[in-house]
Amino acid sequence: VQLQASGGGLVQPGGSLRLSCKASGSIFGLNFMGWYRQAPGKERELVARVSNRGGTEYAGSVEDRFTISRHNAKNTVDLQMDMLKPEDTAVYYCNLNLPPTNYWGQGTQVTVSS
Repeated sequence: VQLQASGGGLVQPGGSLRLSCKASGSIFGLNFMGWYRQAPGKERELVARVSNRGGTEYAGSVEDRFTISRHNAKNTVDLQMDMLKPEDTAVYYCNLNLPPTNYWGQGTQVTVSS
C-alpha cells in the first residue's frame, strides 16, 4: 500500500485549506484513514481519522473546525480545514491503519501565518 498526499501550503489565520490523500493497493477489512500532524519540537498527534464504516474521530482542538471525509471506492480521504489558527502549523501526514500495519504518506507542510 502506498499513500499519496496533496494540498497544504501557506494561509492566513482564519483561512481554509484542504488536504487530500489517495491509497493505492489492496485494502480489505476494517481500517482507518486519516491525518496526523507534527509541529517542531512536538510529538506526532492524531488530527482526525475515519473508518471504512464511517466512524470518525477528531482531536479536541480541531473538531469544530476540521471535517474529514472518505470515499471508500476510491480509497481517498480529505481533510477540510477551516478557521485555521497559527497553532495548526505543522507537517501533516496521511495515515492508513490497516491492522496490524500503519502506512504513512509523505508529509505536507501547513503554515498558518499572517
